[in-house]
Parts: sequence; C-alpha cells; structure tokens
Amino acid sequence: MKTRSSILIVAVLAVFSTGCHPGPSGPPPGAGSEPVPVTATMVTNAAWDRTVSIVGTLFAKDEAVIAARVEGQVESTLVDFGDRLRNEQDIASIDTAAYLALLEQSAGMRARADASLANARNNFERVQRLRQSGIASDADFDLAHSQLDQWDAEVKADAGAEAVARLNVERSKVKAPFDGAVAERIVGRGDFVKVGSPLFRVVNDFVLKFIFQVPERHASFVEKRLRVTFNVDNYPGETFTGSVYLISPSVSTASRAFGVGALVTNTNFRLKANTFARGELVLQKGIPTPVVPVDAVVSFAGVTRVFVLEGNVARSRQVTTGRIRDGIQEIIEGVKEGDRVIVSGQNKVTDGLTVGIRDGTAGPGRGVPPSSGAPPSGKPGGSNRTDTAKTEATHDSH
Repeated sequence: MKTRSSILIVAVLAVFSTGCHPGPSGPPPGAGSEPVPVTATMVTNAAWDRTVSIVGTLFAKDEAVIAARVEGQVESTLVDFGDRLRNEQDIASIDTAAYLALLEQSAGMRARADASLANARNNFERVQRLRQSGIASDADFDLAHSQLDQWDAEVKADAGAEAVARLNVERSKVKAPFDGAVAERIVGRGDFVKVGSPLFRVVNDFVLKFIFQVPERHASFVEKRLRVTFNVDNYPGETFTGSVYLISPSVSTASRAFGVGALVTNTNFRLKANTFARGELVLQKGIPTPVVPVDAVVSFAGVTRVFVLEGNVARSRQVTTGRIRDGIQEIIEGVKEGDRVIVSGQNKVTDGLTVGIRDGTAGPGRGVPPSSGAPPSGKPGGSNRTDTAKTEATHDSH
C-alpha cells in the first residue's frame, strides 16, 4: 500500500515539474498547414444520344400451337423440332385413308341422288304433259312433284356431305400455317388424337419482337421507328438493332413502366426466340450531355458524389450517373456545364475543405502553393519559415 502511494506521489510531482518548465514556442495548431493539393477539371457538354437502358425478351413474331382438326390416328409426322417450314407445307397426316374412303362414299351417294333427281324430273315432266292431255289425274301430278322436290333435297344434302368429307380429307393433312420453324413436336406416329389436340408448336423467327419496359418518365419521347440497340449473352460484344413498332397505351401501376416492342430482322436465324436481351432505346440523338472524367466520381455506402469547387473550397455534391464511354462519365443530375470538379485527391478532401488546385483550368494564382520546407532565397531560415507559410495560407484563403 505504501509502495503504491509513493509511486502516485512521484508521478504527480513529475507532471508538475514538466509543466513548470517552458517548452519551445511554436505557432498555434493549423497555422502552418497547407491546402490539400488536388487536380480539377471543367464539366463539359458532349453531344451524346439520349438513351434509356432496357432489358427484355426476344419473342417470335408469330407463334402457334397447331391442333388436330379431325379425329383419328396419326399416320405420319413429316417434321421434327428445329426443321424449317414453308407456308402450307405438309407436316403430318391423321387417318387420311379413312377420310378418303368417306369422301368416296359421299361422292357415290351424291351420284345416286343426282340420278334419282334426274329420273324424278323426267317423271314430273311426263306427268305434267299427261295432265294437260287429261290423262293423268291431279293426284298423279302431285305425287310426281313431291318426288322431284324430295330428290332435289337429297342431292343438296349429299352435296353438303361430300363437301364435309372433302374438307375432312384436307384437314387430315396437317399443314404449316406460316413460314417458320418447328419449336416442338408434341405427338408421334400412332397417337390417337381428337379435334383440338395439340400436335406441333411452330414459330416464325424470320422476324423477332424485342419486348421491354420503359419508365413512365420517358413516355413523351417514345414513338414508332425509334432505334433500339441490344446485346445477347450468346454473342458477347456484338450489337444488334431493331426499330420500335408497338407502344402500350397504359402504364403498369406495379412497375410504373409501359411496354414497348421493337421488330428485329433475324438475319441467318442467329437469334433464338425467347432469348434474354439488354440494350438501349435511343430517345433523342446528339443531345448536349454533362460529362466528367470517371475519376471525378466517388461512390461510398451507396451514395455517388463529386466534389465541386467554389473558389478554393470543395463542396460535396450528390449526383446521378449514367453511361460511361472511353473513361468519360455521364452525369444525369447534380452538376452543369462550367462547374469545376475535383479529379484527383478526393480521398483527402471533405466538404468545405480549402484545397490547392494544380491544373490550369483553375485560373492564375490558384495552384498548389510552394513547399514551406525551405526558406526563400536571400533570407535566413527560422522565424521567416512560419511567416511564409502564414502568408501563403492567407493568399490561398482569398
């Protein structure tokens, strides 16, 4: 216990002893500090197209599920998925032989009805002449007339049945509805299908539809025939183009965006339907756009900022960025042409800090002050060093 008290007393005496001896005099804190050296440049306007980034899907211009129009067993399938199709090309047959037999039966029944109708007409004309001669009675005339009407109706009914049979023969031969390709074959030979059963899924991929969403704030700029550029993952670095031809009349309340469709010519069928794509919709061409070097933009904790110079004072300003081209960053919001922004040295800069500017855009007398480590020529060192630093600091503060 005595030992601890002795140590404490010695420490207190040492502190008081130190405080009683005058130390070397020096300038107050910050009196000799220099402005942080930075590099700055002007915000300029570049003639860039006004665009909006888009993502969407490439759909086939036409897509159809071909269904059976007659009932029966699939006799043959002539194509498979991936095969190219021409309009009206035969791709399958369903009980064609059976429907051909029904057609022949209907044709025979009509021929018989035609013969009966001809016989009834001849009989009616004969009875009509006999009646005029007073030989045939009215009953004979009425009977002959009714038989003529009956066989005339039979002929019409058989003609209709023959037409249906002929149509079923045509429908038993499944044909392609348009130029395109088979995306999926659903049935095979031997399957029994009913009317409406799906057989094939075919797509027209000669032309594709790029469907994407555009934020509602750009609605006034979107119109038909605007140019669209996009990329797909299976052709990295290659750009494809299209033109707007569909614009939705309503905005989705969930996404606050509206649908837009662009037609894309699928040269050599390189693009596949239902492919994901990302790109840009060109809203206006050659619009003056504020740009700065990429190095001027600082991002931290999800906030993007630049330091704008007001005289020799750095001011932090939050910005909204856009595209990057050749080391140049588009600024959508936050700065304007003519503003001076810091390009290097931002890691030592805070809002409101006085800086020393090292580039020529800052104007004369605004550069980084000379180092205060050596005295001016012709004057001794010592006290003049502090005075020089004070003078330069005062000059930079103006």
